[in-house]
Amino acid sequence: MLHLYELEHWSFEGRLALTGQNDSWSANISWEHSPEAEKIKLSGPFGQGAVVISLAGNVVTIDRGGDDVQTSTRPEEFINQQLGMFVPVRSLRYWVVGLPEPSHSYKDTDAGFNQAGWLSEYKQMQPVDDGAMPHKMMVMNRLVKLKLIIDHWVLNDTKTN
Repeated sequence: MLHLYELEHWSFEGRLALTGQNDSWSANISWEHSPEAEKIKLSGPFGQGAVVISLAGNVVTIDRGGDDVQTSTRPEEFINQQLGMFVPVRSLRYWVVGLPEPSHSYKDTDAGFNQAGWLSEYKQMQPVDDGAMPHKMMVMNRLVKLKLIIDHWVLNDTKTN
């Protein structure tokens, strides 16, 4: 598992369901990770309503297509404002690959771990290359539940297209 901390490039495609106290929604998700940035694309059926969230350092950009591009230097607060619920994107970068964020303490549970007030549970794993990566997972606290089904992983992918 520790080798996953060294992975410089990974990406996945899957489906996301987010449930908060007053709202819930689902989307297709495509996430590309590189040492420089996170690029998360959320879209409805057939790519409708695509939103691209880019996170590089402390700068987050949300692109809804056309001229609707917004930027902030407070990523978590900005994404919370845009989505209507808090999602810990910086920590999620580790949690989606099955790891606790290295800068925070955590406590193991039967199906995952507790970290920073969030429970990460891995319901089902899938074989990827020489190891196993999350297929079905859930991240939740008392206000928000995020379900993620990852259909396809690419590890250490250096984009050629």
